[in-house]
Formats: sequence, structure tokens, C-alpha cells
Amino acid sequence: MTVKSIFEFLNSRFPVSDAMDFDNVGILIGDPEMEINKAIVCLDCTLEAINYAKEKGCDLIITHHPVIFSPLKSILKGSVQYEVLSRNLAVISMHTNLDIGMDGVNDSLCEVLGIEDTENITAYDGYTVKLGTISPTDPCDLARHIKSKIGGCVKFTEGKSPISKVLVCGGSGGNYIEDAVRLGVDALITADVKHHHFLMAYDNGISLYDAGHFNTEDVVIEPLKELLAKEFKNTEFFTFHSKAIKFE
Repeated sequence: MTVKSIFEFLNSRFPVSDAMDFDNVGILIGDPEMEINKAIVCLDCTLEAINYAKEKGCDLIITHHPVIFSPLKSILKGSVQYEVLSRNLAVISMHTNLDIGMDGVNDSLCEVLGIEDTENITAYDGYTVKLGTISPTDPCDLARHIKSKIGGCVKFTEGKSPISKVLVCGGSGGNYIEDAVRLGVDALITADVKHHHFLMAYDNGISLYDAGHFNTEDVVIEPLKELLAKEFKNTEFFTFHSKAIKFE
């Protein structure tokens, strides 16, 4: 099995053509024709992930966040990109196309949180978020539920109760509070929420939840590994979940 064949499968499920214009996805480092027997799936290509890949005998790292995003002006020893190249690894990154694809980040987050009757909604910037329902619940109870399912810590505004209609966006989605207001939902579940987003939510009686960037996206890693393992039965896949961010 080659890097290229694994990418082609991922591209058939999460087309790179669906990625946002600013994004950088696909085979970002390595030889597309390299034979792969073992690979790891993780959110970020970090030095820790690279060490884990070599420990497991992997030649491929499949990430959500792009290993190359902004233009690189140098690749020096000790950097992630240098270590990937010097250890003869390949990296495939699937970012915003994985966010919005079927069984991608947003679907996985809805599944974990028990959000039902979901549908895709095109937000103001062209990005796709999820609209769905939950059993009517109190804003504080929903915060506890989110934490119990994905860990970390949850910051939120307490809007109208009960909550039943929710908008969901894994990762950075505080700016979709404007769409939440437009759609008349009871809550927006996302991460990386700025102060003024919380104030807008509060003024409009909407519960806005910041459940952490890592926590709202890492939920896709295990399902993605299972998807790959089912397709490539002769390739061994591992998952790596970073412990870089700590919570009290």
C-alpha cells in the first residue's frame, strides 16, 4: 500500500476540493509512491507524534491540522518539518475538508454528544456547520454533559432554557454566533470563542459553549482510524492523542 493509495481513498471520502480556499491539504511531505505498512492518525504532526510514529515503526502520519500551513522561510534541524524529512516520513493532512465531510469532525462531535436529526447548514462564510436537536436540557446540564463526553473544560453563556435546537462546529467557530442568531437556535457548541462572541450570545439569549479546540476535534481520530483500517486490511493503523494541553 502506498501513500498515494491511502490519500486517494481519503480524497474519495473527504475531497480536497471541499477544503476552504485558505487551507493546505493533501500529501504535504514525502514520497507518494512510498510503501506503507504502518501509519498513525493524529490531530497534529508534533515532535511527540513523530517520535511515536517511529517507535511504532510507521512511515506515514495522517493529520487533521496541516503540517505545512503558512509559507516556510526555512526548515531547520529540530523543527517538525525537518524531523519528518530526516526520518523519511510522509504526511497526509486533511483539514477543513475533514471538518465538513460525512463522518468527519462535525459528524463525530454530534455523534459523541448525542445530537440527532442533523443537517448541513452553510454559514455566512461558506463553511458548513451542523444543525441538530438534543433532548430538552438546561444550559448548565448541557455544559456538564459536554465535559463528560469530550473532557477538558467548558466555558459558556447561559441562554434561554430548555435547549433543544443546537448548532455545532468543531474547532474554531465562535464567529458562527451570527448564524446561530439568524437560525434561532438555542445553543452553539464550538471552541476558540472570543469575548465579544460570548456577549453577543448572552444578549440574544443563546447558550454559547467553548469546549476547547483539541477536545472538539480529537473526537474524529478514532473513527478515522477505524475507517482506514477497514479499507486497508494489510496496513496497521495507530492513533496518537496529544497530552500537551492540561486541564485542572
